[in-house]
This record gives sequence, structure tokens and C-alpha cells, in this order.
Amino acid sequence: MRTVMSWDEWVGYDALGLAELVRRGAVTPRELAEQVAAGVEIVNPTIGAVIELFDDVIADPLKDGMQPEGVFAGVPYLMKDLGPTLKGRKQEFGARIMRGNVATADSFLVTKIRAAGLNIIGRTTCPEFGVCGSTENVQVYISRNPWDQAYTTGGSSSGTGAIVASGVIPISHASDGGGSTRIPAGINGNIGLKPSRGVFSAAPDGSDLTGVVSVQGCHTRTARDTAAFFDACRGGAPGEFMPYWTAPEPFLRLVERDPQPLRIALSHEWGDYSATPHIVSELERAGRFLEGLGHHIAWATPAVDFRAAHAAQTNCYITNLAPNFDRVAKSRGLERPTTEWFEPMNVKIWEAGIGASNLLRAEMAATFNTISRGFGAFFEEWDVLLTPISTKTTHRLGTMDYITLNDTDTPYAWFHNLWGMYAYTPLGNLCGIPAISLPMAQHDNGLPLGIHAMSRQTNDGLLLQLCAQVERALGGKWNGGRVPSAHVTNLAR
Repeated sequence: MRTVMSWDEWVGYDALGLAELVRRGAVTPRELAEQVAAGVEIVNPTIGAVIELFDDVIADPLKDGMQPEGVFAGVPYLMKDLGPTLKGRKQEFGARIMRGNVATADSFLVTKIRAAGLNIIGRTTCPEFGVCGSTENVQVYISRNPWDQAYTTGGSSSGTGAIVASGVIPISHASDGGGSTRIPAGINGNIGLKPSRGVFSAAPDGSDLTGVVSVQGCHTRTARDTAAFFDACRGGAPGEFMPYWTAPEPFLRLVERDPQPLRIALSHEWGDYSATPHIVSELERAGRFLEGLGHHIAWATPAVDFRAAHAAQTNCYITNLAPNFDRVAKSRGLERPTTEWFEPMNVKIWEAGIGASNLLRAEMAATFNTISRGFGAFFEEWDVLLTPISTKTTHRLGTMDYITLNDTDTPYAWFHNLWGMYAYTPLGNLCGIPAISLPMAQHDNGLPLGIHAMSRQTNDGLLLQLCAQVERALGGKWNGGRVPSAHVTNLAR
């Protein structure tokens, strides 16, 4: 594939910047797609982020219905291999048992993405059925952190996190059921906003009622790209169970101005879990930076039962996943999931959840309600709650505590370990509130550390305003202006 510009020039543009080049006639959507394909060829052998490129759409960006008059004007886009479907394209869920599975229709959100002018040219990696925080089954693929290939990219939006951080593409699809947009954003050094409920549709195969905790989104490197994606792709399909809301003004206009001084609470001790001293110091440093922007900063924590919240989140996962695993197994002629076709922890999750009682689900829903009310009361006093994205340093590949290759722990012990690493993100899903990972800190080993900001329901725009304010204050230099070793500008030399 040929390139239309140097890689040093390429990474200076965000998605809207590339779209403007298209509108001016300086480049074409095909040339942009070819540049991304060339970049994937350069970095993918090192980071394992992209499963497949669609050569036919690279050659003809209009082939699958992309609308070039949309705000993104033909900018390339990659879809996580989980969630929204692409008609006639494979969707394999990071799973051996789903190899060769082909979708029969575009999901509603995919039609919105295409109408926004994003040219979907391929698929990015995810762990098996998106369950764990790392993509590393050698029988399928391994995704490696572009900053240090011995470490995870996070999950479940693993490939998206790595390929955006590598500089190859400025925007890519992500989804989030417990942190799966924000965790890889924080680990790889991208912007990742989990929306409130009622923003992006899961139609036709799901809804906010059936999904409960899962929402769609994207990774970007600029606040305005995220804002434009939300503006263009939000909205419910006909027949939604839950109401879909509209922002008072477009986010793209909102992020042009700073928010009013905000009441921002710092917090990291959540029930059984707390952050390491280094991570706490990075959180404090972020707080001081925001204080310098005129915001009021203090330590405060929601008055909720965090142990009950994490237990309810565990039960939500187990009772949601088990019937899905059962359905997949039976569709492939199996009586039940087995380790021949499923990773060991996912088999154990099936065993724990397939016979779960309605009482367990009712107790889970009651806890969700109680915790949501507690966070709601907290946000009557505070505008933003700031935590780290993780309690500990990003883990190395092969750390069995956090991956579904684990065949020794019970599902409950395994989830306890997972929340011990990522204590803060799942409660945003439980409550249905917006939360964003901002690439403004780093671990003691030099890897990125996302700073995680949460707010009340429908305050998605406020979080993007804060993101844009920080971005301007940093002169656009997220991650301290550093780029990973496996960055396209480095590997192309």
C-alpha cells in the first residue's frame, strides 16, 4: 500500500483534521485508507492489534455505504470484533468456537457510523467474548502494548487501544461493560469516554435493558474527535426499551470553551481495594494540575457499600454471560461449553451462572439501584469524581490472575482479583453514568496511566469539556508528549 504523506505528517492530524483535507481535495478517502493499511503492515507484527483489513473497502470506500458528506468525510475506522455487526463480514468475538462466523446485517450503530463518514476498513482484537482485561490466547492472537511489548494492552477493546496509540489511525471503535473502553485507553495512552446510558444504540440484537452495563464508544487522541463521534452516532433505534436523550448543544461546539470552575473529588479507597502509593501520587498530581486550571479539588468518596457493588457486578457478569455461552455452545452442536472450545474461566463462569436463580438477579438489580442512588447523592455535591484507571501497575502478559486462561480460581475469586486491579471502572457501568480516561499520568515503569473522571448521568459533555480544557493546557501533548516505542513514526524509519 502506498502512503499519501510521511508518517511524521500523518500523526499530526486527528480524524477531523484528515476529514478537512478530504473536503479541500488534498487527499481522497481511498488514499487515507491505503495509508492506514500501510501503517497496519508496519506495526501489526509487533503489537498484534488488527485481525483483518477489508481490501475491497480500502480500494472502494463507498462500497459498504459510507457517506462521504458526513463529518468524518471518509476517514478510516476499525471495528472491535465484538458488538455491532457488519453485513457480510466476519465477527469472531476473539473465540475459537466462533471462527468463520459471518454477520448477516449491519447493526443500527454501524449505519450511524457510516452516515458519519467513517470508512470501516477492518477489525481489531478482543479477548474471548470480551470477558477479561487482556487479549493473549496464543491459539487466537496476542495483543501487545505498544509502549512495552511484554505488557498487556488491556481489554476488552485491546486492539483498538494499541492501534490508536501506535499512531496508525486516529479513531477506532471500543465498547465498555466494566471498563473495556477506559482501561485500554488508560493503559495505551488514548482518550476513552464511556457514555451514559441512552446514547448509543445496541439495536437490533440488544438494548440498554438487556445489556444492563454495556455501552459503545471509541478511542481517539483528541477531545474534538470524540465529541464529533458522539454528536454524529448517538441516538436510539425504533423500539428502544430505554429513553435516549439529546444533549442541549452539540458536543463539538461545547468543547470549544472551558467548563465553569468544577467541584472535583479525588478518591481511591473503594471498599477492599485501594491504589498503590505511586498511583496515588499521580492522582494527586493530576488534582493539582486541575486546581491550577481553576477547579476546586478535595478528597471525597461516595458513601456506598463498595463490597456489595463489586459483588453485584460479578453476579451481573456471571448471569449475563452464562446463557450466552450456553447458546453459542448449542449453536455449534455442543451440549455445554467445554475447554476444547472455550477458555477455562469462561467454562467456569458458565457452570456458576447457568443455574442461577431469579432471586440472584433480583438482588443484583436491587444493589445496582442502591449504589446508583448513592452515586447520585454524591454528584449533588460534586461535579466530577477523579480516580486512577487502575489500582496497580499495568500487568505483564501471562499474569493468570486477570485472564480467562486461568484454570485454578473460582469465578468469584477471579472476579475479585480483576476488581482488585480495576476497582473504579465497573461502577460507572453499574450506575449508567459517564466516565472518561484521560492520558495525563504514568506508572512508575513509564507506561501510561489514565486518570479516570466520572460524573452524573448525562454529564458526558461536561467530561469532554474538561478533557478539552486539559488538552489545551497541555498544548495537545497528552502522555507528556511521548510516543510508544512501537509507534508508526519509529517503526517506519
